[in-house]
Amino acid sequence: MKGDGPEDIDAAFARIVADLEREGIGRDVPSEAEVKSEHAEATRQAEPDPPDPPPTLGGWRGHETEYDWAGDNDDEHYEPPEPPPLPRLRPATLVAIGLLITGVVLLILPGVIGMDARIATPIALVALASGIGLLLLRVRRNPHEYPDGDNGAQV
Repeated sequence: MKGDGPEDIDAAFARIVADLEREGIGRDVPSEAEVKSEHAEATRQAEPDPPDPPPTLGGWRGHETEYDWAGDNDDEHYEPPEPPPLPRLRPATLVAIGLLITGVVLLILPGVIGMDARIATPIALVALASGIGLLLLRVRRNPHEYPDGDNGAQV
């Protein structure tokens, strides 16, 4: 572009300001000289206030007294209610847990039972797989747990 120098920008800005002034924008704005004279007069009339003394901070976060963190209000702490009792384990769940324990023992210590590791390892893997499978099959998927269709999430 030809003529993108500062002179052209200043001229364009001057044209914009002149157009705005013709439309009446900025008539109520005082000039810089008026603002400076008002400011000088205000500073002459105002007497300087003595500076405030710096605040003295005592203790932690500026408190004069120490806070007793030991707990002077022991009667105001929250005590949660007792949790509900655990549900009774069903027989299939007990069998699955037994298979898991058996599989782990056969993998780690096959000599305790007097078995060779070549025989105990496949049996242990089958027991572990069966125990995991039974536990996964016992997982509840009850879509009617919340009758109103709400799953309990709150926004």
